[in-house]
Amino acid sequence: MGKLSGKVAVVTGASRGLGKGIALGLGEAGATVYVTGRSTSSSRGELPGTIEDTASELTRMGGRGIAVRCDHRVDAEVEAVFARVRMEQGRLDLLVNNAFGSPEQRVLWSGQRFWQIPVQLWDDIIDVGLRSHFVATRSAAQMMIEQGGWLVVNVASHADGKGKVAASRAILPYSVCKAGLHRLSADMAVELRDLGIAVVSIWPPASKTEGVLAQPDVFGDLSQWRPPLFTGRVVAALASAEDALARSGQALVIEDLAGELGVSPAMSSST
Repeated sequence: MGKLSGKVAVVTGASRGLGKGIALGLGEAGATVYVTGRSTSSSRGELPGTIEDTASELTRMGGRGIAVRCDHRVDAEVEAVFARVRMEQGRLDLLVNNAFGSPEQRVLWSGQRFWQIPVQLWDDIIDVGLRSHFVATRSAAQMMIEQGGWLVVNVASHADGKGKVAASRAILPYSVCKAGLHRLSADMAVELRDLGIAVVSIWPPASKTEGVLAQPDVFGDLSQWRPPLFTGRVVAALASAEDALARSGQALVIEDLAGELGVSPAMSSST
């Protein structure tokens, strides 16, 4: 049995990319994972990947994947996901907020200045990448409080201006969104600590997502970039650690956390 056998997780925005990698890592550890997103087998996005693909793959890896179509811009759909988890599982141990209303990678990392981009990009990025995380965590917290805890992980980025990746590469709404997500995580951690719920943000390494691989000319040499499953395995190790509450409120760099938790990048090099 995996170290997360019997645990229930929701990973938002998991059709592809880091969300998919995290869902697979949790599934590999034996968790039941609700996979949300808008890309389905009957309504595919421009890039490869659907929620059904992710759910099936993580089931093959040892977990139980459940695909749930959800537009995270619509509060009622987000709330319905957690109502379904409550009805079917009666518990929720982990929420990973990863959903993001992303423009093309070429636009996202174009370095265009704020007056050169459409105002709509602000709404698309902030509504899904920040507001929807508040809505999802609000629903998840109510279940977690009833059961005495556990863990919320918000997928952030070095592009909030604090890390090694220069914020000037990303368009301004993206950087503001990720900086806001750090504050959201820190303040939620304060409010939930005495209820046994840990909230952290994570900084994944540069990762070979479908969007990156589709536009290699934007990023150049990818030989040192990680597969998304690497981040997934680190999140799974964090979720199974006994000291998650001690880390609450922190921004955790995945590469550093991997070393602390004994997750080797070589384990994920071919996936």
